Amino acid sequence: MPILVVDVQLKETTMDVLEAIEGRRSVREYTDEPVADTVLRELIDVAVQAPSAVNQQPWCFLVVKDKALLTQISDKAKAHMLNTPLGLAEGRHRDMLSDPDFHIFYHAPVLIVISAVEAGDWAVEDCALAAENLMLAAYAAGLGTCWIGFAQHWLGTKDGKSTLGLPESYVPVAPIIVGHPRREPAPIPRKSPNIRWIEASTRPAQPSKPS
Repeated sequence: MPILVVDVQLKETTMDVLEAIEGRRSVREYTDEPVADTVLRELIDVAVQAPSAVNQQPWCFLVVKDKALLTQISDKAKAHMLNTPLGLAEGRHRDMLSDPDFHIFYHAPVLIVISAVEAGDWAVEDCALAAENLMLAAYAAGLGTCWIGFAQHWLGTKDGKSTLGLPESYVPVAPIIVGHPRREPAPIPRKSPNIRWIEASTRPAQPSKPS
């Protein structure tokens, strides 16, 4: 089953869905080449094709292309992580976050923050599904992406939402950087899946109720 996207030259191209799923990797090295607004809009148009609970489509897409603002967010998010007992700021993560030269967005030219317009039972899952669509479409278009978990907690604070101009009711879920990869990431072997099958012939017998 092919997917149709627009590549970086704004020409139509197709890529098999399985090829996109198997080839996509998180990219942490980017060139300075900008990503055209038309391409970003195409990625968002693909993202909103994701399923959502009761078809609520609760997402908002905030596109940040201001380098100075991205650096400001990086600095604030690092400080927040270092001063919040979240577990990630331990060991090698603490060393990374303490490094003034470490940019949590890896100097990518674009950050797309997918937010739920309000908290809901399945809002986070809905936005995550949209994020996966966006990342697969970006790979098919020859672009790189990475979900930046280091940014999530600070973006969800009052200060973070204010910096982005987001209403207080919004819930930032997926900060996705987008750009042109400096190099193709090496394939990462996947662990064998833990699969458990339940069929009629193998289902454990239920205890009988007392008469």
